[in-house]
Amino acid sequence: MPKPNPPEIEHMDVPRADAPKPASRASLHFASRIIMTVALLSVGAGVGGVAVNAMHQPVVAAPMNPVAINTLTDWSTATIKGKVVEIYGNKYVVEDETARALVETGRTGDNQKLASMNDEVTVQGRFEHGFMHAQFIVGADGKTIALEPPPHGGPRDWLHLHAK
Repeated sequence: MPKPNPPEIEHMDVPRADAPKPASRASLHFASRIIMTVALLSVGAGVGGVAVNAMHQPVVAAPMNPVAINTLTDWSTATIKGKVVEIYGNKYVVEDETARALVETGRTGDNQKLASMNDEVTVQGRFEHGFMHAQFIVGADGKTIALEPPPHGGPRDWLHLHAK
């Protein structure tokens, strides 16, 4: 007896085994919750940053007694006090009874006038190779100006970048 032919199977839209599965409602709901959580945290961080900046207390230099300019040594942190006797852009020459020092004010000095000729100033910063890299300048009026740090991270970075 001959085998009967199998009935024809109508073509149906059956997903292939390797085809990506559509996202379920639960996974879409979970993804939307994650996105909302990240968005809310970002907004909160932004609002918190604005609030902290608005309540920021004025910067005050750490109290250090001024030292004579002629006693400064390389790679030392010090405070000097003297009169501004020369100005070169963002650099000032400060003179006390013992010597003169060139004070570098960095990007902050590029953007604003920090001192004028004959002003008595107190400068706190790092002395290296004949330059005082100022971190704070205190005017005769007692106003303290915090300066931006130099583009490099300080003496260790300078040594690392310029080592031969």
